[in-house]
Amino acid sequence: MDGKLRLYLDLIRWDRPAGWLLLLWPSLAALWIAAGGFPGWHLVVVFTLGTILMRSAGCCVNDVADREFDRHVKRTAQRPVTTGAVSVREALVLGAVLALAAFALVLTTNAATIAWSFAALAISIAYPYAKRYVSMPQAVLGVAFSFGIPMAFAAVRGEVPLLAWVLLLGNLFWVLAYDTEYAMVDRDDDLRIGIKTSAITLGRADVAVIMACYVATLFVWAVVMVGRIPAAVVLLTLAAAGAQAAWHYTLIRGRSREGCFRAFRLNHWFGFAVFAGTVAGYALA
Repeated sequence: MDGKLRLYLDLIRWDRPAGWLLLLWPSLAALWIAAGGFPGWHLVVVFTLGTILMRSAGCCVNDVADREFDRHVKRTAQRPVTTGAVSVREALVLGAVLALAAFALVLTTNAATIAWSFAALAISIAYPYAKRYVSMPQAVLGVAFSFGIPMAFAAVRGEVPLLAWVLLLGNLFWVLAYDTEYAMVDRDDDLRIGIKTSAITLGRADVAVIMACYVATLFVWAVVMVGRIPAAVVLLTLAAAGAQAAWHYTLIRGRSREGCFRAFRLNHWFGFAVFAGTVAGYALA
């Protein structure tokens, strides 16, 4: 049983929290913005646990969908579903249990959040198959990974205003940046097996587009936050997050597997900087 548990934990990437942190910071920041400050511990706990559970469920679905592709990619060849150590049925059952646990948390919020959770689930399930048909599947992932933002507004306000969709757009640019870095790691393997990714579609424009996406993310956040929090906090946050983006440029400009993967793994600190700036701004407002 211990061996099976280890396989399940490997399946949901339990030892790699960067994945759920990338989802968590934008969702929590959206809670603060929607509430105009601290949104209350109930919603913070619901969105934190829900993010971890849904990211874990997404890993199960993703590995089932990609099991035939993953065996041909160096980085993913040893995933439990790909090797057969965990069956497709086991992975799907585990994913369903985790998703139901997340839905149980959503049920403690309100009708609007519950309704939007179905859209979030549908997009999450669709993403693993997008790379077969869409030249920029990272854009689909961007919507999926940003859907905690409208759900946060729904949970706080009972509705999803235009502001939530503006923030979603800004976050989508960030997802495009870091997931293109991730795709650059596997570009050679993906070309060989015929998977579509933004790294392949963009070609030699990849680094420039990634940096433009970082700028777009920070621009949208700054436009939203000016007037809501002190200007000094906005500037300090832009400096902190911008410095990280500049550092990532030094990691990815050579397009090495190691540099691109490191930039991806450390992207959650960029998200944390924006979240921390949001929290500090409302605390000082």
